[in-house]
Amino acid sequence: MSTAAVLCAAGFQHFRDGRHLDASSCCQQALDIDAEHTDAQHLQGLLLLHARQYSDALEWIVRAIRRAPKPEYLASFAEVLQQHGRCEEALGVLDKAIQLRADDAALWCQRGDVFIQQARFAQALPSLQHALKLDPRHQGALYKSGAVLHKLGRNEEALVNLDLADGLFPNHVPTLRTRAWVLYCLKRYEESANDGMRAHQLDPDNAEICNNLGLALRRLRRNQEALAWFETAIEIRPRFADAFDNSLVALFHLHRFDEVFALADRMTSLGLNTTVTEWNVSLAHLLTGNFEAGWRGHQTRLKLPSAKYHRFPQPMWLGDEDIEGKTILVVADEGLGDTVQFVRYVPMLAARGARVVLVVQDPLHRLMSTLRGAAQCIPMSAVGTPPPFDLHCPVSSLPLAFKTRLDTIPADMPYLPSLPDRHVKAWEDRLGPRTRLRVGLAWSGDPSHVNDETRSIPLRTLSRILDVDATFVSLQKAPRPHDAAVLRERSDIVDLTADLTDFADTAALIRCLDVVVTVDTSVAHLAGALGCPTWILLPWTPDYRWLLERADSPWYPSVRLFRQTETCEFETVLDRVRDELRARTAGGHVVIGA
Repeated sequence: MSTAAVLCAAGFQHFRDGRHLDASSCCQQALDIDAEHTDAQHLQGLLLLHARQYSDALEWIVRAIRRAPKPEYLASFAEVLQQHGRCEEALGVLDKAIQLRADDAALWCQRGDVFIQQARFAQALPSLQHALKLDPRHQGALYKSGAVLHKLGRNEEALVNLDLADGLFPNHVPTLRTRAWVLYCLKRYEESANDGMRAHQLDPDNAEICNNLGLALRRLRRNQEALAWFETAIEIRPRFADAFDNSLVALFHLHRFDEVFALADRMTSLGLNTTVTEWNVSLAHLLTGNFEAGWRGHQTRLKLPSAKYHRFPQPMWLGDEDIEGKTILVVADEGLGDTVQFVRYVPMLAARGARVVLVVQDPLHRLMSTLRGAAQCIPMSAVGTPPPFDLHCPVSSLPLAFKTRLDTIPADMPYLPSLPDRHVKAWEDRLGPRTRLRVGLAWSGDPSHVNDETRSIPLRTLSRILDVDATFVSLQKAPRPHDAAVLRERSDIVDLTADLTDFADTAALIRCLDVVVTVDTSVAHLAGALGCPTWILLPWTPDYRWLLERADSPWYPSVRLFRQTETCEFETVLDRVRDELRARTAGGHVVIGA
């Protein structure tokens, strides 16, 4: 081996070990001996690439390729092109390298990485998987395939790769950071926090790790700890908008509302106030009873990425224009419960002389089709071809349009259409003689809801109230698998939900009950709007419409609110519900009422 080759080999070893000054010294000596030594030219290109001197790096690597187009030189050439954002050219160069050395896992991994840079994740995955076929222990391919599978929404598969990567290469920060986020997306928050803590110990100056760790802790309802991590993220990156927003949410859940508003003002002064910020602040205003500011801010929901409101060319009506003699299209824009809550304003529109065309979610259509004040009711599936109209208004904007305050909430009950007697009687007959208190139960909402883990209750937990001498009737459509298993075991819950085709059926069944015990979901709104005695189980920080501390609701006079304390658990809440139910069945006498 020549002296230049020996020096070059030593230089590469220094480079791999991170001793770049020593590597540069060896490289320069090798080039002094043989200026055309291709490995030395390549090493010089790598050193310049590490120093981010991309143009000079490209020149040295191309010199090496012209004399000897080795696959490793082509890989470095592709890396420079990738750094310049010339990804298509980089892919072409890598394809040539792979033709020369098709069994090189690193080349296939690099090819996948270029696709990742272009956000072409479906194309990145086959290259990464082929790299793993060639070398099942290839670190980059393992954790990057995990990251790509996550981007493709295949989190369970992603976790398999990331677990393997962590087992083979422990304390690799990118693996831990990616796995923590995948675990978060799988709602495995405790494990996510553990991985986040490990990643932070290895990389304490990484703001993203701190922020994501805070998110996991917040989901675990450890908001005080979460807040500290968001603040740490901001210390590391003073203009980290997501960390500011997350701090605001943590303060919200700690009921520190003055600090919420102060932080929002600080964000505005820093130019970091986003639509998400405005939305969260509006919820804080509404929850604390400041409806004037709250309803205005509530409009920002229409700008959120999750907004599904159809954009119409006609003007949006928000209460300022005379609507007498005009046709207004009122369209559902949030959840089923929101639609049930806010259709109470439809008769008020009609009273102003408007012709109201109401568009609701399909499961509500049959129930709402004869709503007072609605000239026509259309299912959401047909909203693409509405009849002619002059103005439109999202149904959740009606409180703003009517300038609703706490003391002006329209609460005449029931406001939903009357159900045919035969419809109700059919459910009465199926329930049999009314010999005991009939209690409807609903224990979970939409699992995709942002606060689902705080508002939904496992049926096994709810079962602590079932020893009361009452007839319990399920109102829970599509129970989750673990709840369905419990429900099959319980002979003390009447389950007729397979025959509930829509909300008209559910409303008829509720008419046969004495009281409904439910979490904060659409059933709560439906029962309340029907005037049925309804007991709602609320988390410590409830949805804005239930306000704070009070046991009643200005929206629904027949509702009672059973709130968590700061312990944020439902067991004691359910104990209070059980005591109330027992009081209503004391001495064998059924006592009806809220």
